[in-house]
Amino acid sequence: MNTYFLEQLIASPSALPANTSPIDLAPCVLTIGNFDGVHLGHQAMLAQVREIAQAQNFGSAVMIFEPQPREFFAPDTAPARLTNLAEKQALLAEYGVETLIVAGFDADFRSLSAKAFVDILALRLNVKALVLGDDFKFGHDRTGDSQFLRDYGLDVTNLHTVTDVSEKAVRISSTRVRDLLLAGDLDAANALLGRDYAITGLVVGGDKIGRTMDFPTANIDLKRLKPALHGIFAVDVVSLDDDGNVIANGLTAQATDGKTGVAGLRPHSLFGTASIGIRPSIDKEHNWRLEVHFPELQADLYDLTLQVRFLHYLHGERHYDGLEALKVGIHNDVKALLEWRDEQPN
Repeated sequence: MNTYFLEQLIASPSALPANTSPIDLAPCVLTIGNFDGVHLGHQAMLAQVREIAQAQNFGSAVMIFEPQPREFFAPDTAPARLTNLAEKQALLAEYGVETLIVAGFDADFRSLSAKAFVDILALRLNVKALVLGDDFKFGHDRTGDSQFLRDYGLDVTNLHTVTDVSEKAVRISSTRVRDLLLAGDLDAANALLGRDYAITGLVVGGDKIGRTMDFPTANIDLKRLKPALHGIFAVDVVSLDDDGNVIANGLTAQATDGKTGVAGLRPHSLFGTASIGIRPSIDKEHNWRLEVHFPELQADLYDLTLQVRFLHYLHGERHYDGLEALKVGIHNDVKALLEWRDEQPN
């Protein structure tokens, strides 16, 4: 999948860096949106894009926004992210997208009129047809819609995505997935995603408080304002290479002193206990953290890219009075989650 930033695609030749030529995209079928989570509804839209593109010998393309619009307008109250940009890129490539266009959502982009935006689509991005949600709006003050695009001369297919959940038709949305994850209902969230929910990130330096309590953790860089789920979870974790592929036994290869960890539930993974939240019991800045403890593992995991798959919700974040009480709480959580692991088929 080729990824481009909209700014580089629409820049005048004089504004480009030296020895850089303008990029001309091949004719394409485009869908537009946040695509947060790339859930089953998004996947249906991507399948429709591919079908139309193949029938007409066009390329398939997706335009997303960074930051997402509500993060731009009200970052303090914006919805939690299901997927950061890198995760979204990996998923869109997995579902067959050929071209990803990342539109920087800022004051200039927001001020574009509906006509100016469609001119960009048709004249600069070579869009021939679009697949959109039935409520899609665009342009300054959201004055553009699917009919506006049709009047301009573009083909538009609208999709209304629902799925059957407990024999009820439920509209698939990122909001619904967030609500389910926040409630700890992983099975229902996964049913709407069409896969197990996971977070991918780099292991970065933390406060090293866990190791002082005999529970060292890997601190995973979230790359989002806030995560979509909070609490204590059983997870399994794999290490990824630079291309996003699972490294065979990538974590056990880092092990020392014969402490190779507990096997996870998927190939090449290790079992872990994860805390994701603001750490209310720690007397430090309450920023969002994803910290994973690997029972029976001794290894240096810094700078590895790990994919953390959430398997089982234990409970929400708890406030403990002091580090000793926190240590007891962590011990009990790890014990309970290891017991859950022992009950799972290998």
